[in-house]
Amino acid sequence: MLLMHSLISIYMQEKTIIHRDVKSSNILLTDSYRAKVSDFGFARSGPSDTEKTHISTKVKGTAGYLDPEYLRTYQLTPKSDVFSFGILLVEIISARRPVELKRAAEERITIRWTFKKFNEGNMREILDPLLEDRVDEEVLEKLLSLAFQCAAPTREDRPTMKEVGEQLWEIRKEYGKSVRRA
Repeated sequence: MLLMHSLISIYMQEKTIIHRDVKSSNILLTDSYRAKVSDFGFARSGPSDTEKTHISTKVKGTAGYLDPEYLRTYQLTPKSDVFSFGILLVEIISARRPVELKRAAEERITIRWTFKKFNEGNMREILDPLLEDRVDEEVLEKLLSLAFQCAAPTREDRPTMKEVGEQLWEIRKEYGKSVRRA
């Protein structure tokens, strides 16, 4: 949740900043496990004109986390970072890198493999084995659904980062209530 707070604060500023390289190695933890977003070397200011929806720029970022629309059109939007965040969520849940070339062909692109397992009803197969006994099935389903919304192939189908944060807080609240009841 602290990671979300850090990312959302970037997008709620008066002037939008698009990170362009949201990935696990750019999330640092303090001694108290507070998440901090780092490496703003590829960051760009978002569209400043209210009429503009994107900025056109050379593609920068890390394979596996890059928004497919940005790759195809060179049009960067805040929702390009939302895509990357969806990939990051799947990475956290599954303990798999976004692209794993040493796996079987049908498992190499983690988001595709995860989506297939989810649709087959095999959510537990997605989960990092170290978390297996500690994650509530309902919470897992909501987190994966959110990750898939973020990683939608087209930006129109993705939530804003603010909406992502709101959904995560709701999932956290519901989880807290279920833990208290148990």
